[in-house]
Amino acid sequence: MIYYITRRILYAVPLLLGVNILTFILFFIINSPDDMARMQLGQKRVTEAAIINWKQQHGYDLPLFWNEQARSSEKLSETIFYQKSMGLFLFHFGVSDSGRDISSDIKERALPSLSLALPSLILGLITHIGFALIMILFRNSRLERLGMIFCIVLMSISSLFYIISGQFIFGKIMKLVPISGFDDGLSALRFLLLPIMISVFSGLGSGGRWYRSIFLEESGKDYIRTARAKGLTEIQTLFRHVLPNAMIPILTGVVVILPSLFMGSLMLESFFGIPGLGSYTIDAINSQDFAIVRAMVFLGSVLYILGLLLTDVSYSIVDPRIRIK
Repeated sequence: MIYYITRRILYAVPLLLGVNILTFILFFIINSPDDMARMQLGQKRVTEAAIINWKQQHGYDLPLFWNEQARSSEKLSETIFYQKSMGLFLFHFGVSDSGRDISSDIKERALPSLSLALPSLILGLITHIGFALIMILFRNSRLERLGMIFCIVLMSISSLFYIISGQFIFGKIMKLVPISGFDDGLSALRFLLLPIMISVFSGLGSGGRWYRSIFLEESGKDYIRTARAKGLTEIQTLFRHVLPNAMIPILTGVVVILPSLFMGSLMLESFFGIPGLGSYTIDAINSQDFAIVRAMVFLGSVLYILGLLLTDVSYSIVDPRIRIK
């Protein structure tokens, strides 16, 4: 097990390096430091002296990959790539283009994002899996057909509609919860209740259909027919056999959601005024702060790779047929 985990971690190093290089190319070659300076200065006619001054202040006046003017030992280190991107591997995110410490901002905003994403993930899994199991339990009945119609209707509506409707009904008319904002401690619950409910409900259509297809495939296999022939009830068959054997595709789907636990929900955090990493990224994009966007892209890649590693390890736990050597 230790050898397997070590090998997977070593595989992640070149992958992260590739993501880092690709991100650097997108930000500094396609969009040059001169272009970044013009966008940050926000002037129609920016002088060359102002551009040079801005690049010197933010460390963008160095060569991109190779510095011919530097000494032999500093030809690689005295470059934009080394100073702006290599530190990401040590989680040294540096300073934003506006002068803020990115690491401090991430630490401060990680908890609000987790407070929203973690309950949404857990409640969403329970609700979506439970809804799918009900449809499977009553398959080929009117209840299942109504459930499928309900799922299609939910999938056809934009998540933006749920956000605006929820704020209008529960926040403005019924005044049960605040429309936006955030607070510390237990007081944050009243600000998180509505976005969590919207997150769970808006994903019910796609989640219910997806889990239903997984359970439906398992229900038609030979071992399920054998279990029914031995006298097990439909509920016993679902919970003893179908659900445990469907955990591998379920875990695979959860991997895609794992980065959002830290990265936050971009739309929900922005509309509800939650100071998490999602709104942090949106604000950085709007203000064209490329240092923050670059750091968040790298952090998201790390979390996704970590999720893949945790999923591979958990496969051996939920399925004894899988052996990790």
